[in-house]
Amino acid sequence: MGSCPVDVAALALDDPPPMPDPLIDLSAVNLSETLLAPADLDAFLPQSGAMRHLDRIVTMDDARSWAVGVKDVRDDEFWVEGHIPGRPLLPGVIMIEAAAQLSSVLYQYRLVHDGRDNEGFLGFTRVDNCTFRGQVVPGDQLVLMVTEDKFQRRRFSCDAQGWIKDQMIFEVRCTGMRI
Repeated sequence: MGSCPVDVAALALDDPPPMPDPLIDLSAVNLSETLLAPADLDAFLPQSGAMRHLDRIVTMDDARSWAVGVKDVRDDEFWVEGHIPGRPLLPGVIMIEAAAQLSSVLYQYRLVHDGRDNEGFLGFTRVDNCTFRGQVVPGDQLVLMVTEDKFQRRRFSCDAQGWIKDQMIFEVRCTGMRI
């Protein structure tokens, strides 16, 4: 076997990059409020059952350019038994899916309130700049925030973050397109 041509020690970071600021100032947000309840989300999200990873929308700005939502992480979710046995951790792809669902609701909510057509299926075409900074376990409340990056007739992108209390868990940019 040959040696690894990469100096692994050189890849280690002495000082991790600083945590970015929250996209939205949560000190002004009452997380116990609900703008859109689970039944209201049915009008915007085709995902249901085990694939619905957004429990409610807490708030949205008047211009519909940002939103805050919540995923209550339960111990009866499908992934708990197998990811990771004895130490269940919410998979990163599900965190991204939750952010994508919130981004999709923001986009569609804006279309409806602007009097535009909201027909068709939204599919996600891209995920960029994803960083995981912490773990999510059953019993946690994952607070999701998204802000509009681009908003076009058929395509949109949002920056998203997931937080538990005062710790950023992940950040990502999601891009979607009407198909």
